[in-house]
Amino acid sequence: MSDASKVHSGGCLCGGIRYQAAGDPKYMGLCYCVDCRKASGSGYIPFMSFAASAVRVSGHPLQFVSKALRGGEAVRNFCPTCGSLVFGGRLGIDTEHTIYAGTLDDPSVFSPRLAIFARDRAPWAQIPPGLTVHERLPGL
Repeated sequence: MSDASKVHSGGCLCGGIRYQAAGDPKYMGLCYCVDCRKASGSGYIPFMSFAASAVRVSGHPLQFVSKALRGGEAVRNFCPTCGSLVFGGRLGIDTEHTIYAGTLDDPSVFSPRLAIFARDRAPWAQIPPGLTVHERLPGL
């Protein structure tokens, strides 16, 4: 059961893009897919997934759209001023959004539970113990 009184806030490096996500996230994890590795310049992207109705964004993010490995499109939103990658999904269109945990004002609220696309993990990128590991996206 989600606690709607919880609000997770965050934003980009310069403060031009801000968000609030209400309630508990549906999922918290680490994505090791090639797309996320390249978009982040790291071994994975730490993410929190919320219903779109729970997310409010201020500012004017730019989007980068790429072909997703599972088909369809991957949409990533970033700040046009500082370049920070902030969240995933199309505002007003998609039913879920992913907040990139590195953008949280309080990073202590992030506690990953799963690792996805472990099959694409770079050999040097570690999977923390205790996570449920999926070789692909769960359900595929």
